Amino acid sequence: MPVRTARLGRAHGPEPLAVEGVVLLLPSGEEVSGRRPSALLAAASVRALGRRLTRAGRDQSLAAHVVHYRYRGWNGSEAHLARDASWAVGEAVRRYGDVPVCLAGIGMGGRAALRAAGHDAVTSVLALAPWLPDEDVAAPPEPVKQLAGRRVMIVHGTNDARSDPELSFRLAARAKKANREVCRFEVHADGHGLSQYRGKCWRWRRTS
Repeated sequence: MPVRTARLGRAHGPEPLAVEGVVLLLPSGEEVSGRRPSALLAAASVRALGRRLTRAGRDQSLAAHVVHYRYRGWNGSEAHLARDASWAVGEAVRRYGDVPVCLAGIGMGGRAALRAAGHDAVTSVLALAPWLPDEDVAAPPEPVKQLAGRRVMIVHGTNDARSDPELSFRLAARAKKANREVCRFEVHADGHGLSQYRGKCWRWRRTS
């Protein structure tokens, strides 16, 4: 695959003079792809999330950035999206100093948010309809130790046809054994877009 670099998009809304917290917006992706993601599509997919989080965190001097991945795919053990999310946390710390970081991801971006939560600067994770791989006895399960000490919220619609809600339920159950701050909500009859539950997600982030 060609050598590429991840980058942070411009801050959503007016960037506060003194940033006291950062939200990194992680778009969805594909299971396998070496193609470069569309910057416009990536930004559009998390625009509403970024707008609402920025508005809710205005009084807390919150800055929100879209993470533009190097590749569109997770790509097996390469875990490109998770690696780019980890890089983005480090870049946020470089830009803003020692501030708390929230990883907020949708679909495959939700998986990246959960996987990259081990960075010392990460204090909270919001995973909306996270895409998780089918459980395979021949492969290790998705790790959860990195979620210890973080506030974690997972939201999944029961009618999600893209990401299996049963898999996020199982992950949350394992994670909760080591971290009581893991919360998972199912939205009855809602799909991948979680249109019924968005407002409550924003309110959770505002109090985190």
